[in-house]
Parts: sequence; C-alpha cells; structure tokens
Amino acid sequence: MVRCLSVAILSLVISRGADGRGKPEVVSVVGRAGESAVLGCDLLPPAGRPPLHVIEWLRFGFLLPIFIQFGLYSPRIDPDYLGRVRLQKGASLQIEGLRAEDQGWYECRVLFLDQHSPEDDSANGSWVHLTVNSPPQFLETPPQVLEVRELEAVTLRCVARGSPQPHVTWKGGTGDLPHPLLPQVQNGTLWIRRVERGSSGVYTCQASSTEGSASHATQLLVLGPPVIVVPPKNSTVNASQDVSLACRAEAYPTNLTYSWFQDSINVFHISRLQPRVRILVDGSLRLQATQPDDAGRYTCVPSNGLLRPPSASAYLTVLYPAQVTAMPPETPLPVGMRGVIRCPVRANPPLLFVSWTKDGQALQLDKLPGWSQGPEGSLIIALGNEDALGEYACTPYNSLGTAGPSPAPPDARSGLQAPPAFLERPKEEYFQEVGRELLIPCSAQGDPPPAISWAKVRLLTLNSSLILRPLTKEAHGRWECTASNAVARVTTSTHVYVLGTSPHVVTNVSVVPLPKGANVSWEPGFDGGYLQRFSVWAKRPDRTHHDWVSLAVPVGASYLLVPGLQPHTQYQFSVLAQNKLGSGPFSEIVLLPTTEMPPPLSPPRGLVAVRTPRGVLLHWDPPELVPETLDGYVLEGRQGSQGWEVLDRAVAGTEMQLVSEWGWDGWR
Repeated sequence: MVRCLSVAILSLVISRGADGRGKPEVVSVVGRAGESAVLGCDLLPPAGRPPLHVIEWLRFGFLLPIFIQFGLYSPRIDPDYLGRVRLQKGASLQIEGLRAEDQGWYECRVLFLDQHSPEDDSANGSWVHLTVNSPPQFLETPPQVLEVRELEAVTLRCVARGSPQPHVTWKGGTGDLPHPLLPQVQNGTLWIRRVERGSSGVYTCQASSTEGSASHATQLLVLGPPVIVVPPKNSTVNASQDVSLACRAEAYPTNLTYSWFQDSINVFHISRLQPRVRILVDGSLRLQATQPDDAGRYTCVPSNGLLRPPSASAYLTVLYPAQVTAMPPETPLPVGMRGVIRCPVRANPPLLFVSWTKDGQALQLDKLPGWSQGPEGSLIIALGNEDALGEYACTPYNSLGTAGPSPAPPDARSGLQAPPAFLERPKEEYFQEVGRELLIPCSAQGDPPPAISWAKVRLLTLNSSLILRPLTKEAHGRWECTASNAVARVTTSTHVYVLGTSPHVVTNVSVVPLPKGANVSWEPGFDGGYLQRFSVWAKRPDRTHHDWVSLAVPVGASYLLVPGLQPHTQYQFSVLAQNKLGSGPFSEIVLLPTTEMPPPLSPPRGLVAVRTPRGVLLHWDPPELVPETLDGYVLEGRQGSQGWEVLDRAVAGTEMQLVSEWGWDGWR
C-alpha cells in the first residue's frame, strides 16, 4: 500500500500471511538518509472510537521499546530517536531525519487493555523492515599527508559505509594505479610492499554506490636521499677563465646541501682552490681564474641527511701553453758516458717540441755529432766531456704556444762527474742445486754513493748482494745488478742455472703446414741438469681434452714431422719436456691453420674428334678459367655403352690435340 504524505515514502510492500486471513505480517519500507519514512501499523479498528490501548514500537536488538504511547500521556521515546519520531494516522510511526543506523526490523504492538486473551496478545503485532538508503560515508581513511621512508612498506586503508554497501576503489595521480600495484589493492586497502621515489604522489580512494560517491585524497611523500636530475658534464676551459659545473638534485625532505670534491678531496680543503671556488644555491660549482692544477675529476654530492647520498662526476680540462715546471739548478754529466739534461714540462694540449740554448746561443743539434733530443724534450749528450759544460735553457711549445723559457740565470748548469764503478761484479754464470743457498756479490762506488738493486723479469730486490735462500726453480734465468746515483746508472748481469729440477718450458713453438702433415719445431728450455726428452701432443680443436695424442721425439731433436693429418682440417699442438725428475709444463698451444681448398677445375672446351689415316685426331681448347699451374690432362675413352677407361694419364698441360687409336666410340 503506497500513500502520498508530506513525507517521502519510497516504497511499501505488504505481504500477506500464509494463513490466508489477510492479516498484515511483514512490511518493507525504503527511505533515504536525511528524509522521513512512515512505518505503517493497521492494528487499530478502522472506525469508531478504539478501546483503551497502549501503542508500542519495538526495534529488534533493543532491550526496551523505542516508542510507547498510552492514552493522552506524553510518549516514552528512546534517546536515539528523541525528537525524530511521532505517531501518524493511528499507530503508524513517522521517523524524521533518517540515519543509516536506523535501518533494521521494527515491530508495532497495540495492547487493548480490555482484552486479556494471551492468544490475542500474541497475534496483535506487525513487523516492518526499514531500509535506509544513504550515500557512501567514510568510517576510516588514511591521513591527508603521509610521509614514508624509501624502501619501507605502506598501507592505505579506506573503510566506507552506506546503503547499498559502497564499492571502494583506488586511483593514483590522475589515473588508475600502475599495474604493479593493482594486485595489492584488496577490500579497500592499498598496500605498497616497497616504496620507491616514483611512488610519491596523490592517492585517491573513492567509495561509490547507486546513492552517490565519496572520495578521499592522501598525498604520499617519500622520504629518501636525493636524486641527481642534472649531473655535471665534462668541461674544457682555457687557463685564467671562469668555469661552472652544474649539479641539481631533487629530494624530500628538500633541505638539500651540496658538497663538491676534486679527486676525493673537498674543494674547500684545498688551499689553492679555497679563495676561488663557490657553491651556488642551485648546487652548481663556480671556479674563478682556472689554473693548470685545477684540472681533474670533480664530484658533486647532494645530501639531505637520509641514507647514502648519490654522487655524479665530471672532468675539467684546463688548456694552457707549454711551461717549464722545476728546472734543476745543476745537472751532473757522467764522464765518458751518455748524459741527459732534462726539461721538466707540462702542457695541454700535448708538447710539440722543445728548443734549447747553451750559454745563450741556440743549439743546433744537427751540427753536434751524437747529440739528440728525446721524445719528452730532454737533451741527450752522447759523451760527457768538457765540450758539454755550460748553462742550458729550454723553451717548450704546444699548439697554444709557450709560457716562456726556463728561469734564468742560473738555468741548468752541467758539470762533469765520475759515474758509478763496480768494485765487485758477479760471474757470468752460476750453477747450484735446487734447495741450497746461492750468494751472488755485487758492489759499486761513486759520488754520491750509488744504490744497488737486482732485477729478474718483474722481481726486484734492493740488496747489495743477491742471496737466494733456498734456491728454487723459479730463480733460474738472467739477473741484472744495477748501480745508480744522480750521475748515471750502470748495469752488469749474470745467469743462474738451477740444477736438480724438472725441465723448463719450451719456447717459440712453430708449426708449418705440409701437404699431409705438419712440421713442429721449438726452442728447448733448460733441462734442469739432466737429459731431457720431448713429446709433441696434437688434437683437433673440436675434440675433448682426453683426445690429445702424444708423439715421441727422437733424442736430441727439437722438431718433429707429424704425418697423417687430414687436409683442410685444423689441429692444435703443444710440446712437453721430461727428464728423470718428471715433466715440465706444457708449452703454449699453437693452432695449425687450415689450408684453402683449391677450386675445382673446369673441363677443356670444344672437344672435336676427326678420323684420319693414322687414327682419330682429338682437338680441344683450354678451360675457360686456366689455373696458374696446369699440370696436364687425363684422356678417357669407351666402347659402346661400356664404362670409361683411362687412355692416357699424362697429357701435357700445354697440349691442345693428340692422335688416339682406332677402336673407341667416345672420348673425354
């Protein structure tokens, strides 16, 4: 039953009882939040004055009735409904200002005081279900601004209510959340497992239903170290010019401080830079009046106090004319030996050449036999004598010119001085058993006293005498003793032979391909003091390590002809030396290259057979592509349908005709 009242009743559905007596049992009423609804009750007689009665409205879940009306007395109303309920047309209850929490089951009871039948009392009731449709309303939301540390997890939870129950969705920025976050949205909760810098932004949760929608925005701020968005770039500048190196970073919090370093040292801790350098507000480095020493790697480090700050580097190149740095006041020349007068130069662009003067006059090296100039500009004097004495000055040049000659006077004075001289030299050769001690003396004198050093390959010792204790196989070889001071450097050498060891590795392995084999040769290493034998090992590269084949070498030989190799196939070779104490190391593996297969020869052209009294004259033209060396032809013939037979295997390559015997039907 639908009634038009001053209040809005959206719908009224009345279902009749199953007993068929037409007595109302259940009524469903739908209203909107903030409006009014009437809960109908038809238990009073339709006409006439009703007997004395009490009207009660009960709500399911409430201990006491929410509304009791007896006669003309003021009704008793539950505090939650105070000022919002009143009777409407008999026993119907009108509820003003509907709330979402008003939704539920209500029962209307009319108790007639002149009736005492329990059966009538139990039947005197009517149930009404009130549905309050309301727009979405948030019960729980995250804060409007949320700060989270980078790499941590964050949970944004939105809980909404309404009728019907609203659906909660999340949006990031101006669109749906990025794909990696979609699986992490569930039941209105957004969970970011690992917050990154790109996770910052505005996240909006929206609750929607047929009654409307509501939204809540949260700005997520990611606390983390800065990110450099404008790194410094390599720069080139001329000396005395100013230069700026840019560096800009972004971060939250934004309390950024910038530090700059040259080759890992803070620029403000470098005395030559401190008065000329500034760090601007935007992070840029400003360097005034650049100098050659300012060149190097500059590193920008922005920081806001969180985690490890990033860094970015750039190289500063300073261009300047060639200049002399620190010319020594005096250079001693060794008497009777090669001497060098150095010109310490720095230049960028690189040095082109150096000009020299002696006693104020330009040196013309082409007129001084044995005098020359080194690649770094040093003056090389072939023989130290009285003619080399004097005052020298050098002037370096590069593509930007020169900063001038070396300071004068005095510039570089040359003086004659005796070179170091050996007092005790090692013998040419030493033979000693492995494991024992070997002492090799070496001493020298000079002014100033020379330093003695020993060297073998990359091994260096600064002892005067060489002591090998215990003597090992690795000590075998050539050793040099060097005596050096400010005047000159002299060297003498000896050879140490360590006896009682396995052979040393062979060297200079060479493989020469042959038509069906290879010639493998090598230089033997030291035999360790015993007779050594050699073996050649070979295999194909595509075979496994276990497929190496060993071939014995005759005693005393340092080569081997390896036969039976497949043509046009690669092979690997290695040589092993052995004596009675064991095997030495394998030599390096040498690869035998494949020889190119010659292209197939084309047959002769225009073969013609002419019968003559002496036989059949065969004539032909050479192949279209004649090789450089044509050894000859092979002539074949046949009779009828029989097979081809060789008639002549050695037809000269220069021939173009011959006479064949009768009795053959075909030739080729």
